[in-house]
Amino acid sequence: MRHTRAHTANRRSHHALEAVALTTCKNCGAAHKPHHMCPACGFYKGRMVLDLTVAHASRNARITARKDAKKTPEALEAHDHEGHDHAHEHAEEVAVESKPKKAAAKKVAKKDESAEEKPKKTRAKKTEDKA
Repeated sequence: MRHTRAHTANRRSHHALEAVALTTCKNCGAAHKPHHMCPACGFYKGRMVLDLTVAHASRNARITARKDAKKTPEALEAHDHEGHDHAHEHAEEVAVESKPKKAAAKKVAKKDESAEEKPKKTRAKKTEDKA
């Protein structure tokens, strides 16, 4: 059975999105969800739940360690370059790959020139040819 527009609209009347309720942190004044820890300072109900300074420091240490590991000569040699675009490292390969693209562009340009040289028929000429 088909639903009328009114029936569909009544059903969809509850689909509206509601704005997220936010409260201010008593410690730092940042906005956060009620009954959740403040993501800016790590406090909940006036007490520290998570020491974010330690969490941020350990995260930054992990990131720098990962970056340093990628910069070692062994890691650079073992890195698989296939499927990646390393234009700054492989300038010769990029130059070789770009040549066929230029040739293809020249072919397209030649086709356009040959198309312009051919006379275009209009409807008026077609009707004259038929008569």
